[in-house]
Amino acid sequence: MELPYKISECRTAGNDVNLSENSETRPWDFFAQNGPVITTAIHAGHSIRYEILPWLEISEADRLREEDPMTDYFLGVGDSHLRANQSRFEVDLNRPREKAISTNPDDQWGLTIWNSDLPKDQIEKSMQIYDEFYAMIRLHCDKMIERYGRILLLDIHSYNHRRDGADAPAAPKDENPDIDLGATTMNHSIYGKLLNRMAYQLGNMPVCGRLPDVGVNVRWKDGGHFPEWLHKTYGDDACVITLEYKKSFMDEWTGQVDILALQHLREGLFRAVDVARDSLRHMTKATL
Repeated sequence: MELPYKISECRTAGNDVNLSENSETRPWDFFAQNGPVITTAIHAGHSIRYEILPWLEISEADRLREEDPMTDYFLGVGDSHLRANQSRFEVDLNRPREKAISTNPDDQWGLTIWNSDLPKDQIEKSMQIYDEFYAMIRLHCDKMIERYGRILLLDIHSYNHRRDGADAPAAPKDENPDIDLGATTMNHSIYGKLLNRMAYQLGNMPVCGRLPDVGVNVRWKDGGHFPEWLHKTYGDDACVITLEYKKSFMDEWTGQVDILALQHLREGLFRAVDVARDSLRHMTKATL
């Protein structure tokens, strides 16, 4: 499908940020095309700019455990989808700008990520990625809302539930659903039925022989800065849902992934997005 604008209008950090000769990783991969459903995995990345590595204090294994690996596996359910390649610890796209990179352990669950001597010029280089991301997403959302009237943006994450150690008991199930839908900033009078239909579909796709437990706003009071910014920017023209998948599809300590569980979870999300499209179709005069 032809986009109603040139993709070159979307400034990308890959063009504007010098990542050094030793790192060829783009800050993100953005597959942009027409359609009202946009998916993002902004914590899926693991890359760190080569020139900032000398100030990195956390081990690679500990960093990976706190990132959201494999969440990009679900992106194909959207019309457009974006995978962030940079680690959330270099630049966290789900935080306010002033907190997106920090040398203060209090900002990182007590983890020491960066040496306190991290130079300001390195911080600013990472913040270029942050600024370019928000400029690019705004341009794309502007155009999709102009064309379709409303958009559905699914921001896909995962979370740990065995923080006390690999051999310690898992966190209580009643407080840690298999899938938690973050929908604190949306207008429930408009999108409540869409949310409920998605939750029902997600909960009725068996995952390795059992139905997943699906909650709404169980673990967090908000979905982070990104969904809050989207709703503040677009109001009721945007339905933004944060999907938090419990890392029951993998061993969060070894990184070993259960591919069959991922397949089932993705199939459930495909079905949930199908019913969400149907809900959107009834909300707008545009042909979706």
